[in-house]
Amino acid sequence: MDVKFTDYKRVNETGSEWGVTTRMVILYCTAGRIPGALKSGGIWFIPRDAKKPEDGRRNNRRQPKKTE
Repeated sequence: MDVKFTDYKRVNETGSEWGVTTRMVILYCTAGRIPGALKSGGIWFIPRDAKKPEDGRRNNRRQPKKTE
């Protein structure tokens, strides 16, 4: 496999572009939510054209009861 590392960016660069922490980007990578992400020598590389995954957390707040 021929990989050009100029086609990839580092975790900290990706985090600042997406407005999330570097830890969150690493969690996205380990969960497989960023297609094409590579790990080489303990460092994650994210494709330059990768889109930020949607936030998978759910809103579990209680909704007010409807009065009829």
